[in-house]
Amino acid sequence: MSWRVVAITQRSKLDYKLGCLVVRSGEEEKRIHLGDIAVLMCETTAVSLTAYLLAELTARQIKVIFCDHKHNPTAELIPYYGSFDTSSKIREQITWSEEIKAYVWQEIIKAKIRRQAMVLEKLKHQSKATQLLAYADEVQPADVSNREGHAAKVYFNTLFDKHFSRESDNVINAVLDYGYTVLLSCFNRSIVASGYLTQLGIWHRNVENPFNFGSDLMESFRPLVDYLAATCHWETFGKDEKITVLDLLNAQVGIAESKQYVSNAIDIYVHSIFRALNSGEMSKIQNWYEL
Repeated sequence: MSWRVVAITQRSKLDYKLGCLVVRSGEEEKRIHLGDIAVLMCETTAVSLTAYLLAELTARQIKVIFCDHKHNPTAELIPYYGSFDTSSKIREQITWSEEIKAYVWQEIIKAKIRRQAMVLEKLKHQSKATQLLAYADEVQPADVSNREGHAAKVYFNTLFDKHFSRESDNVINAVLDYGYTVLLSCFNRSIVASGYLTQLGIWHRNVENPFNFGSDLMESFRPLVDYLAATCHWETFGKDEKITVLDLLNAQVGIAESKQYVSNAIDIYVHSIFRALNSGEMSKIQNWYEL
């Protein structure tokens, strides 16, 4: 599995040669084998790329993220065809029953809340973590009783403070927004590479959101970003801080009885969700563990 997250942070020319990404910056030249790269982040607008390189990155299903002049992710490169049997996979996706999707969503939300509890435990908020675990046990199919919303209120108020709002303009929200965007991009990559459509979600169904499915599947990985936001104590959120958030994909978590980079854990998890949706067996879902 590919694992490297490559961030281009200064004026550079990117090209392809002999299976490698060639990065030229001034007189300096570096080469990175494409087989090692999971994500390429163009963190500055002062980057030029050849069409040949873009074609090779797409063919190898390497996620490419482009940033705007403020260094915020603004677009990503998605191939038309991610798998040789894309047509078959899309037909499967269309026929997933509402009942199966309700049970999968139940498992996703249970896993999300339990990992939120894991974050609180790690930060010594044991009583609130216990409260979240109780919420997780109460999640019903399709989360009809909105345990996710109840857990989120307790979680974010404990993690930050009672006056915290996701609408505020501050460093914490900047970290969360940037980190969630990077996660979403990686989930989109995994979904497309497997031959499915990112537009057709199991819970998120916004007609203006081209990434409904990715928004669904990333939920239980959000606490990884939350933990970083709660422990970084940054006064500003600039280029160096963004690189640190991006490097979260190179962190390791436990999944499927092994240690994996987060970027690889995403693929393992996404494929397990597909198996659950196609078989109706929730036991096939493999969640990450260990912060």
